[in-house]
Amino acid sequence: MPIPERKKPDLRPVSDETVMSSSVAWAKETRSKAVARAESQGFPSRQDEYWKYTQPDAFISEQVKLTSRLRPELEIFSAQTEYLINFENGHLSSGRLPSVVGCDVERLGESTTLDSHWIRDLYGQLELAGQNPVERSLAAVNTALATEGVVLRATGILDHPIRIHSVSKGNADAIVHHVIKVEAGASMTLIETGQYGTRANIVIEVDVADTGCFHHIRVQDGVERHIHSHIFARLGKMSTFKSFTLTSDVKLTRNECVLELTGDNANATVAGACLGDGEFHHDDTIFVTHDAVNCESRQVFKKVLRNGAVGVFQGKILVKSGAQKTDGYQISQSLLLDDDSQFLAKPELEIYADDVACSHGSTSGAIDDEALFYLRSRGVSHTKAVDLLTLSFVAEAIQEIEDDTLADAILNHLTKALEIR
Repeated sequence: MPIPERKKPDLRPVSDETVMSSSVAWAKETRSKAVARAESQGFPSRQDEYWKYTQPDAFISEQVKLTSRLRPELEIFSAQTEYLINFENGHLSSGRLPSVVGCDVERLGESTTLDSHWIRDLYGQLELAGQNPVERSLAAVNTALATEGVVLRATGILDHPIRIHSVSKGNADAIVHHVIKVEAGASMTLIETGQYGTRANIVIEVDVADTGCFHHIRVQDGVERHIHSHIFARLGKMSTFKSFTLTSDVKLTRNECVLELTGDNANATVAGACLGDGEFHHDDTIFVTHDAVNCESRQVFKKVLRNGAVGVFQGKILVKSGAQKTDGYQISQSLLLDDDSQFLAKPELEIYADDVACSHGSTSGAIDDEALFYLRSRGVSHTKAVDLLTLSFVAEAIQEIEDDTLADAILNHLTKALEIR
């Protein structure tokens, strides 16, 4: 059977200068190269190795229309302990951006109009590096088209997190691109809540310099949403990168994270937990490259699925030949609450160094009958007992969050979400 020709993105609006007209020379060149990448690669299909578990059509078809029905929004974090940036329908609010001591905060659309700006060395560059060895054409489309996003440059240790909160009304697609630079010795926490649009294409590029620290927490929830996100990160010597994502009630989600550890003694963690119910498909695809000595990476993912929900985990650790003393850990587990749900896992290790400690594991199972019986015998209702065991199951992933206060906020949010489900 012949393989059908891969559909190419229609990027004529870029070629017709509708996006490029406001960009300076370096930005135009970056966008032009992204156009060429996307058109050369074409849209992903189920024929691609890393898309065989997820149908990409919903991310690219013009016929997909989603409703904006949302469940009641739960307050997660305290507005008094964060710097807030608001988006609505994929557009940055026209209000004033917060003034943050130790961090420059700018709009992407304004940064790409300046000839001399540090963003020129990052915008689209980490995305480009992340195209090898796996092509990611939807990320290239984002680089080509995005005019909305924030540009953050941390130069000190931030006293509070920066929070991006998004509201989606009506039926709107969103293309958002954030660029983040953490200077040597600086430290920042970024929180993302809400939804950019009913269908969103999101790219975050993060450059963490030597001894820098970047912490990221993301909460994805809503109904009838399609989310495709990419994080591309590069880590310097003795730097730290930690990202955690909680997902619930989103119809279709694919979160890709591409990390490159380029400096010795760097540390990276990517973790996530999801609650899937019914028509729910959640895909975590992770690619971590060790290219330095004595680095550590962790991948910890927990998925709770019921009523036919589908969870996907594809995680790879690549250890290059000079990356001795690498410590790579990967675990993906699912809790299936019925016989109709599915967990599809593809863990991978590719190692070219001989002094390493790398491991991966993937398990799938049902609720522990003995634990359930123990709780029921002490007067706990069946629903409450299942919720308690669910919280216990995902706790390992939540523990990867560095800040205990933020970890508690996530756990409380998850508890409330289970109560109103």
